[in-house]
Amino acid sequence: MSVPARAGAARVTAADVRGAAWSLVSTTLGLGLAIWLVPGVEVTNPWSLVLAALAVGVGDVLLRPVLRRLAHRSGVVGALVSGMAAQLVVAWAALTYLPGFRSGSWLDVLAVLVLAAVLMALGRWVVGASDNEYVLGDLLRRARRHAGVPRPARDGADDAGRPAGLLVVMLDGVARPTLDYALQAGLVPTLARWLGSGSHHLTTWWARVPATTPASTIGLLHGSTEHVPAFRWWSRALGRLVVTNRPADAAAVEARTSDGAGLLAGGGVAVSTMFSGDAATSLLVMSRASAGLGPGQMFVHFFASPFVLVRAVVVALGELLKELYQGWQQAVRGVEPRVSRLGWYPVLRAVTNVVLRDLNTTLVAEQLVRGAPVVCVDLVDYDEIAHHAGPLRPESLRALEGLDGVVGLWEQVAAVAPRRYEVVVLSDHGQSLGPTFEQVAGRSFLDEVRRLMALDRAPAGEGRRRATAPDSEAWGPTNTALHALRHAGDDAPGAGRMLVGPDRSERRADAAATAPELPEVAVVGSGNLGMVWFPREPRRLTGDEVRARWPSLLPGLVAHPAVGVVVERGADGRVRAHGRTGSRDLRTGEVVGEDPLAAYGSRAAADLERVAGLEDAGDLVLVSRVDEVGMVHAFEGLVGSHGGLGGAQNEAVLLWPAHLALPDDELEVVDGERVLVGAEAVHRRLVAWLRDLGLREPAPARGPARRDGAP
Repeated sequence: MSVPARAGAARVTAADVRGAAWSLVSTTLGLGLAIWLVPGVEVTNPWSLVLAALAVGVGDVLLRPVLRRLAHRSGVVGALVSGMAAQLVVAWAALTYLPGFRSGSWLDVLAVLVLAAVLMALGRWVVGASDNEYVLGDLLRRARRHAGVPRPARDGADDAGRPAGLLVVMLDGVARPTLDYALQAGLVPTLARWLGSGSHHLTTWWARVPATTPASTIGLLHGSTEHVPAFRWWSRALGRLVVTNRPADAAAVEARTSDGAGLLAGGGVAVSTMFSGDAATSLLVMSRASAGLGPGQMFVHFFASPFVLVRAVVVALGELLKELYQGWQQAVRGVEPRVSRLGWYPVLRAVTNVVLRDLNTTLVAEQLVRGAPVVCVDLVDYDEIAHHAGPLRPESLRALEGLDGVVGLWEQVAAVAPRRYEVVVLSDHGQSLGPTFEQVAGRSFLDEVRRLMALDRAPAGEGRRRATAPDSEAWGPTNTALHALRHAGDDAPGAGRMLVGPDRSERRADAAATAPELPEVAVVGSGNLGMVWFPREPRRLTGDEVRARWPSLLPGLVAHPAVGVVVERGADGRVRAHGRTGSRDLRTGEVVGEDPLAAYGSRAAADLERVAGLEDAGDLVLVSRVDEVGMVHAFEGLVGSHGGLGGAQNEAVLLWPAHLALPDDELEVVDGERVLVGAEAVHRRLVAWLRDLGLREPAPARGPARRDGAP
C-alpha cells in the first residue's frame, strides 16, 4: 500500500534551482571535455554544449514514462536494455542534429557518454560533492516539487498531516564496538548527528549462535531462526548441503519459516535482503529471485538516468583497482593477520560496493517517494570488505563511512516523502578478527577432519566421498542477480547446481537417477563456527558413537590449537562442551576440570545448547579458540568472520527513534549489560513499533489460558 503525494501546488525552490544549475554545468563540462578527447566528435560552438546538456535532461524527462511502461512488460532486463538504448539515442540525436556538432559513429557517441561519466565523477570527487546525491539528484528535486514545500531543515521538518512510515536499514556485519569507533573518528556524521540531537538512541543486541546473515535476517524479518543452524549445513532430509546464498535454498528456508505475517507484511518493500519478510514488493531479494529481481519499472530510474549507470560501471572499475592496491599495500606492510584478496573478490567488491550500492540507493528512495508503509534494505558493503581486509582496517571503516552517506541521502528523501518516515538502523551481527584455521593448522578444516579420521582406518578405506562447503557468503548478492537472469527451468528447487563456486557435495540434476553414494563426512565452516556431519547415518551420531568409530577424531579436534570448544550430544540428549582442560554440561552447568566456556561470555552455554539442538545442526559443533583480545580463527578463508562466539561478532547494533519505547522487561543481562537477545526479540520489538506507528493492527488481547496449556 502506498499513499498519494501531499496536496499542494508544485513550486520551484531555491534547492531545485541550485540542483538544476549544478547538473547543467557539470553535464556541459563533462560533455565538452569528453568531446575534446574523442577524435570522432567535434563541436564548433561552445553554446552548443549547453544545448546538448539541456537535450540530455529533457530527453530523460520525456522518455521516462515510456520506459516505465516498457519495463513493466519486459522486466528488469528490459529496463536495462531500454534505459541504455535511450541514453545512447538521446546523446546521438543531440550530437547529430543540434547545431555546432559534427559526430561520427555510434561508438564515438558511446565513448563520449563513458568519458563524460568518468570526468563528471572525477569532478564531483575533486570538489567534494556527494556522488550518491548525484545518483538521486533529479529524484530529490521531483519529490520536493511534488510535496509543494521547500527543502526542510534536517532536524525539524513539518510533519503535520503525513501518515507514519518505517525505514529499516541493515548495516550488514557492523559490530557495536566498530560503530563506536566510527562515531569517535567522525566517519558516520549522519548517525552521530541523530545521537547528538537526541532524536535516536543506540544500544547493543545479542546475535545468538549462529551469528550469521541468514539466521539473523530470517529472525529479524520472520521472527524465527529454528531452521537455520549455520550459514550452510548438511540436510539429512534432502541428502545434500543447503547453502543459503543460493536462491532456491533461501526460498525453501523461508517457506519453512514464514507464517505470512512477517515484518514487511501488509504492503511493505524488501530491498536486497536474503528473505522477503512477506513483503508485497521484493527487489533484489534472494528468496524471491526465481520470480525475478522485482517489477521492471522500479529499475528505470537507475538504468535510464543520464550517466548514472555508466558512472556506476566506471566507478566500479576504480573500486576494483583500489582493492588491488589496498590488498597489495597490506602485503607490502606485512599486516597480520591477512588473507589473499585476489581471485574473484576484487570484482565482487566492485559490484557490491558501487553498482549494487547505487542501485539500492535509488530503489529505496523510489519506495520512499511512493509512500511504501515499511521499507527494509540490507547494505552489505562493510561486511564484504571487512571479511577480507579486517573489521577495523581503514578500507572497511571507509565503507561504513559511505553507508552513512547513503543513510543521510535517504533522510533527505524521507523529509519530502508523502509519509513521515521513522528510521531504524541495525546490524545482523558483528565481525571478529583473527588468522584462519588453515593459517594456524597448516591445512584446511576439512583436511584436518580427514586426517584425524584416517588415523583410525586402514589405507584401503580411503577413496570415500567427503563433502565440504562452497565459497563464502561473498557471492550472495551477486547470486541473486545471476539467478534471476537464468531460465525458469534452471530455478527449480531440484536443480541442485551452484551458480558460482564449487560444491563437491552437490548432486548433478542429470545424475539424480543414479543415486550417488552419500559422502562419509560433511564439513562446513560458518566463520569460527564449524560443524561436522556423518551423512550416511540416518540420524545424528552421539559423541560416544563418534569415539567408537573414529577414536582419534574428537580428542584430536579438542586438542587442536585453533579449536576452543567441541560440542557433542549424549545418548540421553544432554549436550556437553569439551575444551583442552575440561568440559561442561550445557544443561546443568556441571563443570569437570576447567570451564571450556569461560572465555566466551555469559551467553555461551545457552547459545551452544540451543544451536546443537536444532534439527539440522552438525553431529559435532565446534567454536574456534578466542584469545584475550577477542581474536578468533575462522574455519573458512576469511580474516574477518562471524558465526560462532568470541570477539565482537555477537554484539550487533540497534539505533532507533527516541520516542519509540524499548521496554526494560524485554531485555536480558549479557555480560553485565541489559540487551535484547536474539533476532526474534528484535523482530518482536520492530513489530511493536509498527503497531505504535499505526502500521500494524494492535495485538489481540490474551484470554485466560486453557487447562490443557493451549492459549
